[in-house]
Amino acid sequence: MRTTRLHQVKLAAVLLCAIAAGDVLAQRSGDPAAAPAAAPAPAAAKPSTGFLPPASSSAKVIDSVYVIVNDEVITKREVDNRVNEITQRLKAQSAQLPDPDDLRRQVVEAMITERAQLQLGKEYGIRVSDIELDRAIGRIAESQKMSVQDMRNQMEKEGMTFAQFREQIRNEIIMQRLIDHEVDAKIQVSDAEIDTYLAAEKAAAADRVEVDLSQILVRIPENASPEQIAARKARADEVARQLRTGADFAKMATTYSDSPDALQGGAVGWRDPNRLPVTFASELVKLKPGQVTPVLRTNVGFHILKVNNVRKPEAAQEAAAGAAVTQTHARHIVLKITPTQSEEEDRKKLLDLKAKIDSKQASFEDLARQNSQDTYASKGGDMGWVEPGDIPDELATVINGLQPGQVSDPVKSPFGMHIVQVVERKTQDTSKDKERATARQVLTERKRQEAMEDWARQTRDRAYVEFREDK
Repeated sequence: MRTTRLHQVKLAAVLLCAIAAGDVLAQRSGDPAAAPAAAPAPAAAKPSTGFLPPASSSAKVIDSVYVIVNDEVITKREVDNRVNEITQRLKAQSAQLPDPDDLRRQVVEAMITERAQLQLGKEYGIRVSDIELDRAIGRIAESQKMSVQDMRNQMEKEGMTFAQFREQIRNEIIMQRLIDHEVDAKIQVSDAEIDTYLAAEKAAAADRVEVDLSQILVRIPENASPEQIAARKARADEVARQLRTGADFAKMATTYSDSPDALQGGAVGWRDPNRLPVTFASELVKLKPGQVTPVLRTNVGFHILKVNNVRKPEAAQEAAAGAAVTQTHARHIVLKITPTQSEEEDRKKLLDLKAKIDSKQASFEDLARQNSQDTYASKGGDMGWVEPGDIPDELATVINGLQPGQVSDPVKSPFGMHIVQVVERKTQDTSKDKERATARQVLTERKRQEAMEDWARQTRDRAYVEFREDK
């Protein structure tokens, strides 16, 4: 399978946008916890135009209105650009292409949902400044072992302008912050649920597997009538019938699915069935690779899942159970490396700060509050108790070589340039705490998928949508 460098960069961008969102959320001061916000971006006054904005703002590219979403428009040119992008991606993956009309319908529906979500983000006051955006793009380039300029040159060779890419990343960060507020912050996992999960895990440990999934979702509109529900069920049953008679699952997903992954052929990827809704898990354990579930009903709609492959999970976690680990209470000051702040400039500033700390001209905590550029700044750089695996290897190596009270020389990590101070150390058996933390994460992920789909459905159904396409 051929994967372009542009596609690799986009994948890296998705993974790193959550980090970028977290950086900025942590730097806010005086924000209510219930409402996400960020520093206004210079371009914030312009209406959001989705993940693929027009290539130019000149009058030459302002074309016909294709669809109105609330108080904004999606143009025919935007739809054409997105259809072309998806078509090229499917061809690169050697996937079967759906009927052009079906593909266009799916693309338009995805763009409507995206636009409605971004508008909601705007209502909440979520903004991404150019400085924040530069930091995120710098990390994306670094993850691909490229300079920003090299990445820009590669994109333009493959047909995407750098301005388009910047707006895609800006929107991805906005979307991540919105999801944090609208979905993740509302998911609750009780201690009783954790106890039940751990008991079941111990009983089923020997039979645990991971499955590579694809899905087709026929969505039920919010406040749907019995007649609407029956019609959607009939559509799902027809899809299931075609699958039983040999239809290609990826093509059917691209054609009929209402899920956000429809344009990827319904590909969900590797999942632990225990991290999925119970309705899914109970059916998936019955299937072999290549088989599909019957039509499954949730509050979101009707689902059909396919098991592409099965594997045993990596079982490295058991070795550490019951073992004592060394924990270090540490604090740090980190400076980000950006196009306007070089690594050498960061190193020099950190050496100056270290000299002030060593000479007792200032405390580590005060200098961290004034200078550090991460979530721990307001806590005087206090990272709490860390242990192997919690922090980048570069920092762990430095911390392991320090005595309590000692401050390190500047050290570079994927997050920037740091100086670190060890406060104290202890040895403790944390296996039970880790076990419960892992269980809480698993149960959160299990609830998150359904919550995400439900939120996307509600956002789409509440939007005013008027089609104006030229036939």
